[in-house]
Amino acid sequence: MPSLRYLNGTPPFALSMHFVDGDTGPGGGFTWDGRAASLRTQAVIPLLAANEMANTGPADVAAKLRRAAYAPRLRELFGPDVFAQPERAFDAALVALEAFQHTAAEFFPFSSRYDLFLRGDGDLTEQEERGIAIFKDPQKGNCASCHTTVTRGGAPPSFTDFDYANVGAPRNAQIAANADPRYFDLGLCGPVRTDLTDQKALCGMFRTPSLRNVALRDAFMHNGSLHSLRDVLEFYAQRDTNPERWYPRKADGTIDKENDLPAELRGHLNVEVPFNRKPGDAPALSDPEIDDLLAFLRTLTDGDAGTPKSEEAE
Repeated sequence: MPSLRYLNGTPPFALSMHFVDGDTGPGGGFTWDGRAASLRTQAVIPLLAANEMANTGPADVAAKLRRAAYAPRLRELFGPDVFAQPERAFDAALVALEAFQHTAAEFFPFSSRYDLFLRGDGDLTEQEERGIAIFKDPQKGNCASCHTTVTRGGAPPSFTDFDYANVGAPRNAQIAANADPRYFDLGLCGPVRTDLTDQKALCGMFRTPSLRNVALRDAFMHNGSLHSLRDVLEFYAQRDTNPERWYPRKADGTIDKENDLPAELRGHLNVEVPFNRKPGDAPALSDPEIDDLLAFLRTLTDGDAGTPKSEEAE
């Protein structure tokens, strides 16, 4: 799942509204497929999901809340009879979770080295400066076209435009559901989200996550199929120039590109830079440029979040 940090400015889902550049297309919403309209409704998902907390329903959650050490505090905040009705107790928990996620120090501290740089309280190295230039360059990384560096409402950038894209992430064989060759996570058009199943052009589109603290992660893409930030950048640069590195071969020897979508729904990949190449072309990014990008992305780590992973060129 995307990080819970820096979600405070996320707009609700709209099918035909890009919230940064004003173009038409899906944008906003919470989770990879935007089906949650707010922080409060997003909190419902892990509480009841079978693969997360696996509560059977609001009554199950309410019973656990009633036994919790903080139950007296819930009675103080929401009334002495808050546990009289399970739905009411469940909603109180959602309100509390949402309020917690509006705590700036915990969820949007803007305390990275890049934030210090923006405030004039620190400098970037020459390599980091090269990295942000590549990040913004529409003919190189072109990262800022989705992971925007534009500020909104006076706040520092969250490094997402809240829009959706189909980048063709490889299928992850480690996901149990993927053992069934008929199963596909189609993002906006299902199977979890059910209101857009008839809009086939949206299949395979997932929300652009924030890049803040991205250098701390060890699983990337909507399905966790890539396991280092370097792999992500190399995939972006080489998806079309060297597809054999990222996708398996079929029985006839051809490359099974877009193998995490059914064959009839392929062909809607993002083809903007750096995805504007073909086999035999030079990748949009060289190894030294990827090194520079990695150096910049590490500056987006919050001061309290830990030490960014070092990914030296192999």
